[in-house]
Amino acid sequence: MTQQSNYTEENIRSLDWREHIRMRPGMYIGKLGDGSSPDDGIYILLKEILDNCIDEFVMGAGKTIEISIKENTVSVRDYGRGIPLGKLVDVVSKMNTGGKYDTRAFKKSVGLNGVGTKAVNALSSNFIVESNREQKTKKAIFEFGNLIEETAEQVSSKRKGTLVRFVPDLNIFKNFRYRLEYVEKMIKNYVYLNPGLTIDLNGEKFFSENGLKDLLQDHISEEDIRYPIIHLLGNDIEVAITHSKTQYSEEYHSFVNGQHTTQGGTHQSAFREGLVKVIREHFGKSYESSDIRKSIISAISIKVMEPVFESQTKTKLGSTEMGGELPTVRSYIIDFLSNNLDNYLHKNSGVAEAIQKKIIQAEKERKELSGIRKLARERAKKASLHNKKLRDCRVHLNELKKDRRLESTLFITEGDSASGSITKSRDVNTQAVFSLRGKPLNSYGMSKKIVYENEEFNLLQAALNIEDSLESLRYNNIVIATDADVDGMHIRLLLITFFLQFFPELIKEGHLYILQTPLFRVRDKRETFYCYNEAERKEAFYKLIGKPEITRFKGLGEISPDEFKHFIGDHIRLDPVMLDKSTTVERLLQFYMGKNTHERQKFIIDNLKVELDLAEEIF
Repeated sequence: MTQQSNYTEENIRSLDWREHIRMRPGMYIGKLGDGSSPDDGIYILLKEILDNCIDEFVMGAGKTIEISIKENTVSVRDYGRGIPLGKLVDVVSKMNTGGKYDTRAFKKSVGLNGVGTKAVNALSSNFIVESNREQKTKKAIFEFGNLIEETAEQVSSKRKGTLVRFVPDLNIFKNFRYRLEYVEKMIKNYVYLNPGLTIDLNGEKFFSENGLKDLLQDHISEEDIRYPIIHLLGNDIEVAITHSKTQYSEEYHSFVNGQHTTQGGTHQSAFREGLVKVIREHFGKSYESSDIRKSIISAISIKVMEPVFESQTKTKLGSTEMGGELPTVRSYIIDFLSNNLDNYLHKNSGVAEAIQKKIIQAEKERKELSGIRKLARERAKKASLHNKKLRDCRVHLNELKKDRRLESTLFITEGDSASGSITKSRDVNTQAVFSLRGKPLNSYGMSKKIVYENEEFNLLQAALNIEDSLESLRYNNIVIATDADVDGMHIRLLLITFFLQFFPELIKEGHLYILQTPLFRVRDKRETFYCYNEAERKEAFYKLIGKPEITRFKGLGEISPDEFKHFIGDHIRLDPVMLDKSTTVERLLQFYMGKNTHERQKFIIDNLKVELDLAEEIF
């Protein structure tokens, strides 16, 4: 009989606020990460501080927010009312303390209950908060959530407002760095939603005059817009709509009280439903909803009293009520579209005509694809039961109640040897593997038909669950894992072409990555270093005694599963695939995948790097 462990009063313990946050950070900030993904914890820390500054602006206090990011140190200064000095320490270190409970002070706030600032404090090695209010100032300094110093109130001539400075804890956020591209995107969303607000990031100022219209213009090139952006404003609601000429799938940017709801929610569902209803009624035709919404690029923002989100990170709205005397979220949005969008289409017949032409085109394409799609779906259905290419994981992004869903990752690998190493060393809870047969088809210039006709592409689409939109995407991170040789680079390019051609929003929303794997292993009898470049190899060489053994990895298949687990675990290195807003998808694909032009030949020659494996002695 197995021995039973004791369960007594001694086994019961209460964690203080700081310990709980540090032990279970995922409950408060979603996931940790190293800054390579836009939803990594270090950006959530910044967002939590910014949310409080935005609440001040919304309440009419402070039109400028200043952000400074220098290496690991983040400073945020607003010019709002300032935290009441007597509660300065409590607000950043006592759970369930904050002004967000009092709807008179914060009518439609971003923050729920002030948990966010405490999480930032607990997860920072150094945290300073300073409040300037009514010609007085007070400061508190924390380390790892512990109060180190609290100054007395002093007379001050500083402008009113709050300063927060923090350094994320390197013990929790390992090898992290802030990517300013992600920070800029976050800041732009704040200014789109708050016209009149200026945010200064390291000396660069961001502001918006036209709200969500500016957001769409920033996301889609002028030549790809099918008709001028429809921009509608109402009480507690703002909408911007257009259709893309080249994009196949639907793309939505939804916000609640200034919070970017990346997973949508009740407001996004109501918007999609209302759009279909208005279009059908306007033209008096029962068009298919998928034909109406195909290629749509749109944004919606609403303000709700005391919103209920489906997680602490506030990525999906659960509220069904607008609050106060207002109707439900669904009724409010559909009624707004029924009046305002319908009026707009009556007044702008050219736009209405462009929308109708687009719907008819989508209908034609759908009918052409229907036979192929039916066969492909049957094939994918069989494959989902037993997909030889997919080694799935247990937790997925679209399973909102799972704690680790933001960690869900799909590795796309080349060949059996590489996929074998990853499969054996992966975390079966959050890491899945999709194995390619060889080089995928070059899909440049092909229609969506190829996604259904090509078995490999069809199975990949089914694995990701992105046929119609990103709403049901199964993995938060899609990682291309190929050898760092010419063939591996070619496979990367072909896969990126596939995603750019048919699912560009995956890249726009920061889901696609390239896996970095070490080029060298340098070791002696005591220690082993894995090096990702020549500089790291030389550094490792000098650290070891005698003449260490240097192994050059030629491909992923050469790395044993025991070693591979280090490269896809806590210390994984990922390069995000990003789109430069100044370059259109069409232009990008044309340059890299079109007919070999003189410009591309020149580009290759100018950027060609030849790596020589030289037998060299390092001194």
